[in-house]
Amino acid sequence: MKQKLMEIGIQLFDKNGFKSTSVQDIVRFLGVTKGTFYYYFSSKEELLKDIHLIYIEGLVKQQEVILQDSSMNFTNKLYEIISMLIKNIRTERPSARIFSREIRHLSEKYIEEIKIKRTLFRKNTQKLIEAGIQHGEFKEGLRPDILTMGILGITNWSYYWFHPDGEVKEEQLVDIFLELILNGITINDSVYKN
Repeated sequence: MKQKLMEIGIQLFDKNGFKSTSVQDIVRFLGVTKGTFYYYFSSKEELLKDIHLIYIEGLVKQQEVILQDSSMNFTNKLYEIISMLIKNIRTERPSARIFSREIRHLSEKYIEEIKIKRTLFRKNTQKLIEAGIQHGEFKEGLRPDILTMGILGITNWSYYWFHPDGEVKEEQLVDIFLELILNGITINDSVYKN
């Protein structure tokens, strides 16, 4: 029942927003009582926190599997992380949108718990870029922290506009993003000088 409550919570929070969804809306959808809801969650906010944590913990676990794969170089690992984020749009789009849109409705104690996991994902990505630079696979002089934020911004924003069944397929989007990240868009990199 807890899983069903979470699934309906995700569906309704994504469709109507956290503030516009009541506990009554959730239990009515399932045909259960509020008592059932409060048996599993102390509040609607706790449900939102659990949705956030399950989503980010899943991403971190997938990321760590990629990072620990010694058969891949740094570029391939970066490709796999971007690919994982884009492919999750098909299966995790509502959770991803809730994750980025509804965190503002959580109290500080819950936000801190989620920020720890978000920061871990970001730092893992940044360490990958730093290692790629150290080993000569990525060019020197880059700001790994800024590059990491850019990569995560590009991929995370895709949850709002990318449609996996549309004209551009998941693999094509990953290739476009990786080409942009690794090679930019100019033919001659001497065009822009700061």
